[in-house]
Amino acid sequence: MDTTRVSSTAFDGTPHAPAHARRFIRQVLSEWRLSHLAEDAVLLTSELVTNAVVHAGTGIELTCRLDVSASPARLEIEVDDHHPARTVLTAEAVSAEAVSNGVMRSSGRGLALACMLADAWGVTYTRTAKRVWVRLELTDGPDHQEVMVGTPGLVPATVATPIEGLHVGVLLADGDGTVLSWNSEAEKLLGWTPEQAVGLPLAELVAWRGHGPYAMSLAGTLSLGRWRGEARMRHADGRLIPVYVSHVRSRGGPEDHRSIWMIVAGDHRYVLTPPAAPLRREAGRRIKDLLDRDMPFAELLDTIAQIVQTSSGGDAAYVLLAAEGGDRFGVAAGAGATAGLVGVLAAGVFGPDGRTPSMIDDLLAGDVELAQQLRARSLACAPMSVGGEVTGYIVVTAAQPGRFDQELTVSLQHIADQVAMPVQRERLAERERAHRGRLSFLAEAGELLAGVHDEELIAALTAQLVVPKIATWAAVYLTDLAGMTRLAHVWHSEERYNANLRRSLPAIPRTALNEVSWPVGAETVLSFPLLTQGRSHGALVIGRAEPTLPLELADLLADLCRLVALNLHTAMLYARQATTSRVLQRSLLPMRAAPMPGLESAVVYEPAEEGADVGGDFYDLFTVSDHWCFALGDVCGSGPEAAAVTGLARHAVRLLAKEHYTVADIFDRLNQALLEEVEEDRFLSLLCGELTPLPQGGALCTIASAGHPPPLLLRANGVVDTVASPQLLLGIEAGARFYVETFELAPEEVLLCVTDGVTERRNGDRLLDDDEGLSALLSGCRGLSAHGVAERVRHAVETFAKEPSQDDVALLVIKAAAELRGVRP
Repeated sequence: MDTTRVSSTAFDGTPHAPAHARRFIRQVLSEWRLSHLAEDAVLLTSELVTNAVVHAGTGIELTCRLDVSASPARLEIEVDDHHPARTVLTAEAVSAEAVSNGVMRSSGRGLALACMLADAWGVTYTRTAKRVWVRLELTDGPDHQEVMVGTPGLVPATVATPIEGLHVGVLLADGDGTVLSWNSEAEKLLGWTPEQAVGLPLAELVAWRGHGPYAMSLAGTLSLGRWRGEARMRHADGRLIPVYVSHVRSRGGPEDHRSIWMIVAGDHRYVLTPPAAPLRREAGRRIKDLLDRDMPFAELLDTIAQIVQTSSGGDAAYVLLAAEGGDRFGVAAGAGATAGLVGVLAAGVFGPDGRTPSMIDDLLAGDVELAQQLRARSLACAPMSVGGEVTGYIVVTAAQPGRFDQELTVSLQHIADQVAMPVQRERLAERERAHRGRLSFLAEAGELLAGVHDEELIAALTAQLVVPKIATWAAVYLTDLAGMTRLAHVWHSEERYNANLRRSLPAIPRTALNEVSWPVGAETVLSFPLLTQGRSHGALVIGRAEPTLPLELADLLADLCRLVALNLHTAMLYARQATTSRVLQRSLLPMRAAPMPGLESAVVYEPAEEGADVGGDFYDLFTVSDHWCFALGDVCGSGPEAAAVTGLARHAVRLLAKEHYTVADIFDRLNQALLEEVEEDRFLSLLCGELTPLPQGGALCTIASAGHPPPLLLRANGVVDTVASPQLLLGIEAGARFYVETFELAPEEVLLCVTDGVTERRNGDRLLDDDEGLSALLSGCRGLSAHGVAERVRHAVETFAKEPSQDDVALLVIKAAAELRGVRP
């Protein structure tokens, strides 16, 4: 039988790699009952990984290998990097390099330590990688006999008295993970008959969930020689059952690989891995050693939770810290079968007045809400106090009632007293750092979202703000004014999963977002409402690999969601206002230009203001009885006030013309209306005319110009004439009188009417109409259609200067056809 144990992990070559490596080695050696080697092994690993980070700068693989069949038994630690060109010094060179001028150097000591602490070490080179390994031989330390006697994965010779309901399931799977055999005990435990289970992929029976930065996939675990640990397996009725698995892989070639799994219910894990007798007594010593080390605050809390959970035998352990105000407590770290706790817990047993440890045999009998939050029945806790103030709690839970005793509460209180002051000191420092980071994050988010008035873009930016900084994936749901909620955007840290993620989430939730049962996956799924001013704009849903969300992150996400909700509210108001403005603006322009038999027309209209549909210029072209009217105007100024005058002028011209007022009368009435209803200094230039078709072709044009650029007539022979005299602007003088002029628009002749956005187009000190520039431009349009003339003038205005025009541009072109067609009788 292969008695080699192997555990591996990989991480990026960043400054955080040594800390991850230390945590990995401690956990592995704790599981392998090699605590007497932990200090040397952790120190060696830390130095070797640090060397790889500093000198290689590539991704790093870390492997622990325990061979108990060797003589003597030995532990090997291997660190692989991908920079083989960087060679490693010999042992003699290492010793000389480590000591310079009789003084031990403060850096470059990794391999010197390997020479002094390890029983053997070496380097292996390949074409793409370099491996540095160290070997530690097992001695008769306190855990040595347990390692040698207890064959991993098998029931030890001495176990706790069997209890009712204990089932040891055994299954055999091939190299691809397909189940080959399934015993009756596995059927009793999980409900699948051998006929149902055999042939299924193991991945369908196991809800695999890795924990921490060194978690392995199911396929990776199956490739190991040995492995044991917690998992969840699917019962035949669909439930997920917490189990403890001992995995052994048979020896041989790849085609002969078989995986043997022994499975027990999670609460019977001691059958496959008996806890070391001195674990509870060692917890205090391990905590003391932990506090002597310098490590990040989050790592410190996680490690405390892991030590407490391991030493207590509970299903889960938590470190709670006081929330803002100090009267409630939130989850800061967790270990074990945690339930994805977020933020502040229900008060219950946790209160600011707690001074003694507590033990509850059955939470359901007294605090159903807390039992649901923790998904536990048994609970033991001890307060952490500093200066008479309760600053947090150490908590242990179990899914079954009556799991703990009073001796455990004494141990928890001892641990709580040890860690209270260091944790509070580190928390205050971390809170200051977190506060700065929080402000920086929210400032970045605010700057990114500022000025964004599109809900879809806000949803996309929000998802990308939290991935991958806070979550593995994020989804944003939006709720419209009618109360309909829809999935707006999803984002995964690995973009190739975006499509699958969108399919797995409900596109339109059938229940309130806080009541949705999110799909069960590898991540813990959490939902945060987007609320502002008492209205819900949707929710931010995230998935995290870590089972708990620290209180600081929960508060940060709450602040982010308030910021996002405020921006969504602003976007909603902006969209409503923009829609209203657009509808009103469009009402200032004609829906369509009326067709004129025997005449063709073309219009160019380009407001100078970005995003505007209408500016200070306006035009109209409509039918009145047996003739057609046209108008082109320009209001002095811009903005809503100018738009109001535009609306008054255009609708007044159309209404008066349909009441058969002459052009001169229209000018008189409009001039009076402007003086009576519009604020001072709001003038209007207007060109207005009537076109009456002539039997021989063309049309008779009656026209008047009030302060407007004069219209130009391109005759068939290429001559350009001005056909209207300038008169006084409208809205200046109450007693002003206006007159009309008449000319004939013969076949093939073109009438060009423009606003000052065309004639006064500027390039430095020069205007487009200087030296009769517009007339020269029009004379070159002989033979063009009305649309051709309009496009040539528009192009000339656009290209006259490099800078875009700062004024509205409006022009109307009317051309008489060669023959009269479809004249009304």
